Amino acid sequence: MVVINSFQLISFQLSALPEIAYSYYMISSYKNLIVWQKSMELVIEVYKLTDAFPKTEMFGLVSQMRRCAVSIPSNIAEGKQRGTRKEYRQFTMIAFGSGAELETQIEISKRLGFCEKEDYIKVDELLGEILRMLMFS
Repeated sequence: MVVINSFQLISFQLSALPEIAYSYYMISSYKNLIVWQKSMELVIEVYKLTDAFPKTEMFGLVSQMRRCAVSIPSNIAEGKQRGTRKEYRQFTMIAFGSGAELETQIEISKRLGFCEKEDYIKVDELLGEILRMLMFS
């Protein structure tokens, strides 16, 4: 019979995980997740971007873009706080879906001429980075 304490067991289990999953277990708060931090930056940038949109879009594209942006860090936080890797993955996929919606809406706003090219590029690049992180979280 081999006696193993819980610390050794946890260490063994964690050593078998891929690096990204390992970091999930080592980070205690969603606020320490880089993907959450970047998503919070994105919310601010989307609010700034949509401030310049026509007032006729306040209850249309502006509202939808802001909801999608807010949904991303919110789902990351909820998934992390659920406590299981499976639930975290489920909520990051919801966040990914919100990001894809937002990506489409940003493209629509660009095509309608609602935003400057440099503002579009800034938000689009940040969102792309977040989506890549979500794919591997």
